[in-house]
Amino acid sequence: MGKAQDDAAAQDENDAQVEIWKVKSLIKKLESARGNGTSMISLIVPPKSQVSQISKMLSDEYGTASNIKSRVNRLSVLSAITSAQQKLKLYTKVPPNGLVLYTGTVITEEGKEKKMNVDFEPFKPINTSLYLCDNKFHTEPLGELLQSDQRYAFIVMDGNGCLYGCLTGSNREVLNKFSVELPKKHGRGGQSAQRFGRIRMEKRHHYMRKVCETATSIFIDQETNLPNVAGIVLAGSAEFKNELQDSDMFDARLKKIVLAVVDVSYGGENGFSQAIELSGDTLASVKFVQEKKLIGKFFEEIALDSGKFVFGVNDTMQCLDMGAVQTIIVWEDLTMLRVMLKNTQTGSLDEKFLTPEQMKEEKHFRDKDTSAELEVVEKTPMVEFLAMNYKKYGAVLEFVTDKSQEGSQFCRGFGGLGGVLRYSVDLTDFEVAEACDDSSDDDFW
Repeated sequence: MGKAQDDAAAQDENDAQVEIWKVKSLIKKLESARGNGTSMISLIVPPKSQVSQISKMLSDEYGTASNIKSRVNRLSVLSAITSAQQKLKLYTKVPPNGLVLYTGTVITEEGKEKKMNVDFEPFKPINTSLYLCDNKFHTEPLGELLQSDQRYAFIVMDGNGCLYGCLTGSNREVLNKFSVELPKKHGRGGQSAQRFGRIRMEKRHHYMRKVCETATSIFIDQETNLPNVAGIVLAGSAEFKNELQDSDMFDARLKKIVLAVVDVSYGGENGFSQAIELSGDTLASVKFVQEKKLIGKFFEEIALDSGKFVFGVNDTMQCLDMGAVQTIIVWEDLTMLRVMLKNTQTGSLDEKFLTPEQMKEEKHFRDKDTSAELEVVEKTPMVEFLAMNYKKYGAVLEFVTDKSQEGSQFCRGFGGLGGVLRYSVDLTDFEVAEACDDSSDDDFW
């Protein structure tokens, strides 16, 4: 049961990462689009809004835009508002996570005008309301969607009390806090010194027990018996935080996910704010740690020569078609394109994977046997194709950057695309078969 829940949680996290990449990719596309005049509409509707109100607002805007003096600008703005109204008619109510709509006439690289319509429900609630007509799309509010959903726990503990907080993206929340009065050390001698010392140690022990028990009740999920946070930061102004980390009373499940121990000058909420600042680098590096672990597994399979690895576009796609790939690893800035080509003579379709440089070479658009022209019927960035189709292959998709040492080695040394396989595959068998097919006629002659 536990393993199934772990796998489900990992799958949800993975799907969220893919959705974040899609939003990043969309933001790049929208930011690069430019139009003439104020013909580009950015409309963001938060959850629980009324479609009727938005429709009325667009109707009012249409009336206002009818008074624009410049004929060209007036027509393009009216066209954009009409497109937005048409898109809005497809929705009877605002989706649970809100609605994002971009529409307008953009200028292509060739200098031609082209209509652009994008509408989607975000993968998590977007609590921003926006309507703008401009010569560019406004994507700033989409930044909210890129913030990590991972929750990080903070335990801020000193001699006056303890605070339990949680950080998700840029949202911080105090979950619990309590104060305590501990006896101070004193210089009274005699027999009472030992007694006061013993009472003081007992009270500290009870305080530590309460801190540990409260942490378990807040940060361990009762149903799964697993931590409900991605990591924990311990903070404090005295030695309490170190004692907590070393204490046998501190739940072993929580001890395993302690990311940092930081010194803060205050307790309570001020200490919480300071702890967030001081642990910023540690939390940012969590992504790098996950990336290192992922690519480390890939390199480990290569070192073992297990045959349970693949890299390079053609080999990876071949293994995907076989259903052999367990985890696809792709560089998020990979420029490779998946191109579907149609033979103008036979009508047959062929799939090729080309770099932007290869797209400029004539030889890739001619049949090597008949020299017939190959017409481009579909052109999709490789990363986008994988993001849309990875589930069809029964694989998990993981994005990596070239910012860590391992990531850079993978992107430059292995072409930015590879995978860990479910079982060993000997790709040389396919290469030999292809080589035999290619050379058979030459050998005969």
